[in-house]
Amino acid sequence: MALTQLSLTNFRSYATASFIPGPGLVVLTGENGAGKTNVLEAISLLCPGRGVRGATLADIAQMPGPGNFAVSARIGGSDIGTGTYANAPNRRVVRINGATAPATALCEWLSLTWLTPAMDRLFTEGASERRRFLDRLVLAFEPAHAHHSTRYDAAMRQRNRLLSEDGVPDSDWLSALELQMAEHGSAITDARQRFVALLSPRLSSQAEGPFARPKISLIGGNFNGDLAADLARNRAQDSAAGRSLIGPHRTDFSVQHVEKGQDAARCSTGEQKALLLNLILTHADVVSERRQMRPILLLDEVAAHLDPVRRRALFERLEAGGSQVWMTGTEKSLFSDISSRATFFTVEDGQIKA
Repeated sequence: MALTQLSLTNFRSYATASFIPGPGLVVLTGENGAGKTNVLEAISLLCPGRGVRGATLADIAQMPGPGNFAVSARIGGSDIGTGTYANAPNRRVVRINGATAPATALCEWLSLTWLTPAMDRLFTEGASERRRFLDRLVLAFEPAHAHHSTRYDAAMRQRNRLLSEDGVPDSDWLSALELQMAEHGSAITDARQRFVALLSPRLSSQAEGPFARPKISLIGGNFNGDLAADLARNRAQDSAAGRSLIGPHRTDFSVQHVEKGQDAARCSTGEQKALLLNLILTHADVVSERRQMRPILLLDEVAAHLDPVRRRALFERLEAGGSQVWMTGTEKSLFSDISSRATFFTVEDGQIKA
């Protein structure tokens, strides 16, 4: 799996940009603020969700500009793209081979995983970011996970809104929404559990090396077999709290440092980075084996935050894996340990130059 062409229109710092990356390692270098991360963000929007920055659609279009943006790419002989119209800046449009499609359909064509400097706080902040990270990893195994997550969230928002209104809410409508939450919530929970069961043996069998070994598990979010019944019993508490207090949206993704026997949140920043890298790279290996489709990796400023030993080990592992890997850095010298052919681009003044 590799992008063979990427084009941007009115996307953040780029009025227009189009270039042809190589199939393996793709390196973007340039000064801070040159627009390197913007390229990774554009690629990340070719999957469901809000991309590497979690930005709203209206904030992505170039300003000043017409108010819309577009990202298109070619992969495996097919064209995929996403963007907005100027008269509807918050409405996402997806096209696959020229035909309009839902955002969830992108999962059938492309699998992405990323690591950004902002994720250095993944283990120390709230559970919501870890849950999003978990679901992005699950999505690479099971594209239908995006559909179930979208439907579950929509039903939960409607239920919360009903419970917050004055007066007695429509019991039948609540029951219908709770059945939807139960149906899609069970699928979400099952997919997450399958993911942990798949990845855990591979992680535990690794030999000690430059990257810390993670042990992963799911915490909380469980329900007593019948989520619809549990939700119905919990209406009063949920109404008082202003949110749904049970369900898979309450699950946390736990990561531990195996050798140290402690939670990732208590590890050093360097150890947390190593745990994340090992998790992402092992995930890519297992996805490749299961789906015969290796994820594209987006690694923002990853080389600058690693010591020389781990940096060399990372490049060796990336080269052996065979993924298309997009990396950014302020200096080309950070990537001097790459031994195989790589495609280098310089980002400057809204231009991407080979």
